[in-house]
Amino acid sequence: MIVKLKRETKETQISISLNLNGQGKYKIKTTIPFMDHMLTLFTAHSGFNIELSAKGDTEIDEHHLVEDIGITLGQAVKKALGDKKGINRYGNFLLPMDEALSYVALDISSRPCLVYKVKYSKAYKEKFNFDLLEDFFQAFSANAGITLHIEIKHGRNNHHMAESIFKGFARALKQAVKKESKSNKVPSTKGKL
Repeated sequence: MIVKLKRETKETQISISLNLNGQGKYKIKTTIPFMDHMLTLFTAHSGFNIELSAKGDTEIDEHHLVEDIGITLGQAVKKALGDKKGINRYGNFLLPMDEALSYVALDISSRPCLVYKVKYSKAYKEKFNFDLLEDFFQAFSANAGITLHIEIKHGRNNHHMAESIFKGFARALKQAVKKESKSNKVPSTKGKL
């Protein structure tokens, strides 16, 4: 199922096309080169197909656009999952990226929660504000209805840590949305997620 969504506010304009059963094809243009890079990695490692176009008031700063991309991606994932019948529900991944090591675990539970244990270095000036990534994942979690734990176990280079997180997030979400071969049940004793 291909999901197409648009989000337009006075601050941002975003459109997304998402296919969870893709081949990792992407066309991403956010006007923030670092987010383009992270979302391209996410797409390639999740195997989802994503077309994403986003622009906003980055002349003020990048916060509104980064957060709204998280909102839109979360809404698209939630819509694509539908009734959640047959999905694995849980996913986790421990991912090395050179000296950085991240652990990402998630539950497609309809109970949004983000636990984010990441400290970026402030030792030198970066082109991108890495603290915005927590806002991205908070927005994603809240709008997808996903419990999401992200932790950096080791790391020195901010870029490597972020890359490890996005790749691990992609792999964990890929596990969780995968359909179990013979199941057509909601993976919960409640009968609903």
